[in-house]
Amino acid sequence: MTLDRLRPIAELVLDPMATAADRVGLTPNGVSVLAFGFAVGAAVGFYVATPLGYVLGAACVLANGWLDLLDGALARLQNVDSRAGDLLDHVLDRYADIVLVIGLAAGIDRYGLGLLAVTGVLMTSYLGTQIQAVGLGREYGGLVGRADRLALVGITGVVAAVVGQPVGPLPVVGWLLVLFALVGHLTALQRFWGAWHDL
Repeated sequence: MTLDRLRPIAELVLDPMATAADRVGLTPNGVSVLAFGFAVGAAVGFYVATPLGYVLGAACVLANGWLDLLDGALARLQNVDSRAGDLLDHVLDRYADIVLVIGLAAGIDRYGLGLLAVTGVLMTSYLGTQIQAVGLGREYGGLVGRADRLALVGITGVVAAVVGQPVGPLPVVGWLLVLFALVGHLTALQRFWGAWHDL
């Protein structure tokens, strides 16, 4: 079970936040851009790769995740749901995924591992939207969805700040990238297999 399945519960919690955001004049697209800004901030923290950098990066990842939920709730509240807004949200989410993995990989100087991880992450997301494109509805399931990834990145950032030493042949962040590389591609294949049988 992935954290994405808890989205309906999270949206209940987000209603007061969406109301507050509406009162101060925020727009869904503005919130999407703000969420991406926090992803960039997280990537910088992970690139610095100090205990403080990792903690600040983890906090920025948490903010990115919540704002990514908030933009949709705000769009529904303001009755401005649009395909353009959905497109912007998806594009910024993918760029956020990329900069987060790049920041993690650059911080430990493991670019090859980062490449494997980012392709796993992108293929997972691609299959989710491609399944929707063929008329089967948006797919959030699988071994590791976006909410799971963000939670794992945040937790790993805190652990990396505390541990600071390699665990076996890799630092803690390196093991996270291995997980994203393996599980990301497996999740993409799982989504593909399920959709193939539904067509």
